[in-house]
Amino acid sequence: MKTGRVLVSDGAWGTFLYRKGLQAGECPEEWSLTHPDEVEDIARSYLRAGADMVETNSFGANYYKLKHFGLQDKVGAINEAAAQASRRAAGEEKYVIASVGPTGKLLLMGDVTEDDFYRCFREQAVALERGGADALCIETMSDAAEAVAAIRAAREHTRLEVIATFTFEKTAQGEFRTMMGLTPVEAVRQALDAGADIVGANCGNGMERMIEIVREIRAAWPDVYILIHANAGLPVRVKGEDVFPETPEMMAALTPALLEAGANIIGGCCGTTPAHIAAIQSTISRL
Repeated sequence: MKTGRVLVSDGAWGTFLYRKGLQAGECPEEWSLTHPDEVEDIARSYLRAGADMVETNSFGANYYKLKHFGLQDKVGAINEAAAQASRRAAGEEKYVIASVGPTGKLLLMGDVTEDDFYRCFREQAVALERGGADALCIETMSDAAEAVAAIRAAREHTRLEVIATFTFEKTAQGEFRTMMGLTPVEAVRQALDAGADIVGANCGNGMERMIEIVREIRAAWPDVYILIHANAGLPVRVKGEDVFPETPEMMAALTPALLEAGANIIGGCCGTTPAHIAAIQSTISRL
């Protein structure tokens, strides 16, 4: 994926699944086994919109998250099926960057050990590679130890490229930090030291704030490849639901500034749709 040109990634998957009929309380990742055509169609929708790469329906397909649904014995099958669905959609022309999200467990609470994290992510990474992924997108991380365990497991047990992205929030002091207190520079340093090929940020922020985060990372590492999956703005509560206010046109208008800050791969997270991805790709193609 280090092609030397700007690449466009895909957008949100969760809301897409609900639009297709996923019910509250259902396991989204199990749809890779039970509704593979619908999952494949999500990937195809983003590729038709102009994405150069698509993720997989595997964000929460780790042992601990699947155990909540009684599916812990299906980790391998679910991840393999998720990668296969996106691979069918992408063919050989586009990239599949398999989604690997956090476990929901905290070291500081004594829930797990670093070895537990490592074994958990190893199982997921191996299955995603078996299903045909080109890279792992270890995303929405806030704890360096968890991210490092996932990166190490991927590096030591697969031949996949490794992307690592963290979620940052802006503090009252105007700094960006993860839930566990990491700054962008601290988080990226640990990811790179663990062997990540590409780093960046996802979720938590719209395009405008992502520009600031990219500037911080780029100032510290002039040559690193940076991926950004921004939300469609910061959510606002409307009639009891979170609504993401940034339209495709609004995100597209901020894309040149994000590129100028130093982003190499741009896609979307919560609230983004194929229309957002199409607008971003259209803007980039005109630059």
